[in-house]
Amino acid sequence: MKIREIYELAIAKGMESDPRGLEAVQKFLAREKEKYEKMREDEKEEYDLERLVNPYDDTRVLVGDPEREVRRVLVGIDMEVGEVLLADRLGEKGRPVDLIISHHPEGKAMASLYQVMHLQEDVLARFGVPINVAEGIMSSRIAEVKRGILPLNHNRAVDAARILGLAFMSVHTAADNLVASYLQKLMDEKQPETLGDVLKLLKEQPEYREAIKYKAGPTIVVGARERRAGKIMVDMTGGTSGSEDAYAKLAQAGVGTLLVMHMGEKHRKEAEKNHINVIIAGHMASDSLGMNLFLDELEARGVEIIPCAGLLRFSRRS
Repeated sequence: MKIREIYELAIAKGMESDPRGLEAVQKFLAREKEKYEKMREDEKEEYDLERLVNPYDDTRVLVGDPEREVRRVLVGIDMEVGEVLLADRLGEKGRPVDLIISHHPEGKAMASLYQVMHLQEDVLARFGVPINVAEGIMSSRIAEVKRGILPLNHNRAVDAARILGLAFMSVHTAADNLVASYLQKLMDEKQPETLGDVLKLLKEQPEYREAIKYKAGPTIVVGARERRAGKIMVDMTGGTSGSEDAYAKLAQAGVGTLLVMHMGEKHRKEAEKNHINVIIAGHMASDSLGMNLFLDELEARGVEIIPCAGLLRFSRRS
């Protein structure tokens, strides 16, 4: 495969599993095109043209020729300068890496992370929060994340890859959509009665079983095993953690349990205050599941996968 084809496949798979639905994502891209066409010429010069075809600002080819052929990729959850040097070292040892793929965004993909958080507004609306309320809740949180990103030195790993002549891309929300869709479908189909039943379902997935060995498996942080789960919301996409103001609205909308990758203490306390159960499935395990669903597609097309940096690689191709 070429780098361009891998990038386009990531976008396509992300859109197929987008919680907004494919039609809504296509409307989003159409609105973006309209906005671009109305821009002044100086604004167009600064505009990221990828936004016209890719709804995920945190999924980008960061450096490298898009037409480069790829036979082997080095993939991890966090690919930073150390992992870039690992890719270079593998080349010296006779296993040349054609492309580095990071799940968590680097470079301009990290700088634009806050843009994908608008997806969370639609996720909240899907679970019964009025869209006007969801947009109001998220606006201050998105602005907070944007300000937090501003001082970061986000291009370090990308610069290292460029100097060493290596290609580098990130696949973030596109992969998070895959895990969110996969687990929501699983919960909707199996209808687990208690939080203990939810844990059992998670542990049937190899990524979560493996994470238990590293003391990073699924855990209940609000509630208890015997508590009834009620309506389960899988919240694993949309850039980063949303607004802590959402939990009261979710409780009013009838959500009983949140299944998440991770959760800060302030958010956990708000969920507890509103009597919403919370299960943290595990960050690396959940990210690995989403990436594995994408990597299976690459492997099926003949690309060799070298996992590292927190990626728990399990194939579902069989």
